[in-house]
Amino acid sequence: MKRRTRRSFPASLTAVVLLAVCVLAAVAAIQRLTGHQPWLDYRAAATAVHNARWTDLVPALVSAAVALVGLVLLWAALLPGKRRILPLTGDPDSGADTTGYRSALRAAAADVDGVEQAWLSTGSRKVKVRVKTARTRTDGLSAAVRAAVESRLDHIAPARRPAVSVRVRAEREAS
Repeated sequence: MKRRTRRSFPASLTAVVLLAVCVLAAVAAIQRLTGHQPWLDYRAAATAVHNARWTDLVPALVSAAVALVGLVLLWAALLPGKRRILPLTGDPDSGADTTGYRSALRAAAADVDGVEQAWLSTGSRKVKVRVKTARTRTDGLSAAVRAAVESRLDHIAPARRPAVSVRVRAEREAS
């Protein structure tokens, strides 16, 4: 199971643009049916389009803008979203929420003795842990954090086990 985020922003943007075009067309049709002067004069628009040439600057710019918007929307639709569920070993439908996964690994790193704060970034192949300590001597702290995070990874059991890298930053320098 690899559930991914929805593409709500491109879909919403497309829906709003299409809704605006439909509202303008409906308003113009209703105004013509009731005998009022329409906001959008069909004859004026048709005449302007009919008199335009492909070699003119305005049709070229409008065509380029429409093509660019279309390509951006197509790109947004085809690219997969961020993975929200991390596949786990075992049952094919088993998975863990990625925010919970990160929180569990960060808590494992923060629980190590001597760690004041822990930051964590996860990828499909690597987990990067940065820890801050008040110790002046950081000997062995990196290995302890790595062991704690790897132990938590053993309990979570992701389908693809990432490598763990740890950076330790001491608040004070050893004299």
